[in-house]
Amino acid sequence: MRIKLEQLSQSLQKQTASLYTLFGNEPLLILEAADMIRTHAHQHEYTEREVFTVDQRFDWSDLLNAGNNRSLFGERKIMDIRIPSGKPGKEGGKAIEIYCNTLPPDTLTLLTLPRIDKQGQATRWFKALETSGALIQVYPIERNQLPLWIGQRLDKQQQKTDSATLQFLADQVEGNLLAAHQEIQKLALLYPRGNLTFEQIKDAVLNVARYDAFQLSDAMINADSSRFIRILTGLQAEGIAPLLILATLTEQIRQLIIIRKGLDTAQPPSQLLQTARIWGNRQKSVQAAAKRISLQVLMRGLSDAAIIDRMIKGVTQGDAWDELMQLGLRLALHENRNFISIVK
Repeated sequence: MRIKLEQLSQSLQKQTASLYTLFGNEPLLILEAADMIRTHAHQHEYTEREVFTVDQRFDWSDLLNAGNNRSLFGERKIMDIRIPSGKPGKEGGKAIEIYCNTLPPDTLTLLTLPRIDKQGQATRWFKALETSGALIQVYPIERNQLPLWIGQRLDKQQQKTDSATLQFLADQVEGNLLAAHQEIQKLALLYPRGNLTFEQIKDAVLNVARYDAFQLSDAMINADSSRFIRILTGLQAEGIAPLLILATLTEQIRQLIIIRKGLDTAQPPSQLLQTARIWGNRQKSVQAAAKRISLQVLMRGLSDAAIIDRMIKGVTQGDAWDELMQLGLRLALHENRNFISIVK
């Protein structure tokens, strides 16, 4: 049974399941949800706890034997299973199926996984987890939701600030939710309850944003030039290889070319997005970018990318970082007014 993360507390109050599976790529939220489950278990007299961390040398029979071993004193037990890779392998998959089909009595099992893709969620062992207990997918906090999330966290420690300051704070911690949590806790230590000013937060908070090349690509297709500049500057400061950044932007440009060519010949957008391998919530923004940017500009961007590649490899002289900046800004700021007027 799947439940949403925000429903977990209410679900625990109604009934304690024998199995809870947490999976996702946001470590802070995974940790907090696991702590909530463990705290609930302790409150309901689950006094023993065994922790299993699965690696390549893990013996799955240890897990099955531990599940079958009852406490001599009849105490309730927590089985805390962690699979950091998210890939139990063939033997592990079978062991998980067996374990789910014969869940031990007087035992609460907590299993944590990283993000599992669609192929992984279609496996028999993952389906067994879903049908045998509560399955909670932990989604990352989206950028536009981050100010609200920070505001809610501040509210819990009886502090608040205005929306502009919340946005500033979100910009400083974007991409690093654990750092955001730590910065919020720091504000509770530095300042009393009540309203926090922009200057107080600015003085207290360091720039702890952690970006990746995919966020840079998103800023480009969303025409967010200021964010593109901020992310690229951050990536350069963190020592990220420019070739990796170029490869990500170039692949995005190729996808936009496929979609733009198809739109120019009146092909169905859904088919074009599938051909370009654009999935999920990125489809809307990528399609909008393909409509916004002319084919001529996209083709020029591909040529510029080839020149930057030679700069990075030392074949051609020039500042690769500056050219990456110019490449992204040209695409972020370009508007194809003729095409926009036609589609309207």
